[in-house]
Amino acid sequence: MIRTATVTDVPVIRSMIRELADYEKALTEAKATEEQLREALFGENPAVFGLIAEDDASGEPVGFALWFRNFSTWKGTHGIYLEDLYVRPGARGGGHGKALLTELARIAVERGYARMEWSVLDWNEPSINFYKSLGAVGMDEWTTFRLTGEALTELGSRPR
Repeated sequence: MIRTATVTDVPVIRSMIRELADYEKALTEAKATEEQLREALFGENPAVFGLIAEDDASGEPVGFALWFRNFSTWKGTHGIYLEDLYVRPGARGGGHGKALLTELARIAVERGYARMEWSVLDWNEPSINFYKSLGAVGMDEWTTFRLTGEALTELGSRPR
């Protein structure tokens, strides 16, 4: 079962974010607090949205997706950027990841969004193959850039 995340899901979302970071060999980089997640997802002006996958038998959360709207200047419409998709190891193969992506696609179609996009680590072959099985294509000709830390601070501190 897939449902919209609620404020009571924040602790389990944070826990699964840390599990995902550990899987991606970057646990020390996962610093988001419950307070930050609560504000981003459920504050006065939420900028991030969440879905929870629950185990059909127990009702326990076994996966999540966090996403936000992006915009395509070429298409002239919004889209969905999937920031994180995670299914706990014991629940993998049970259709939860596919159900989360299906719900995101449903949201995109219902709202008239042009596309869904996300990043996947190039060594994560199981996920890459899974995404391809759903019809997703890699954007191999594009390179992702990130400005963070000292470089971000330096650039953002320059006079106008």
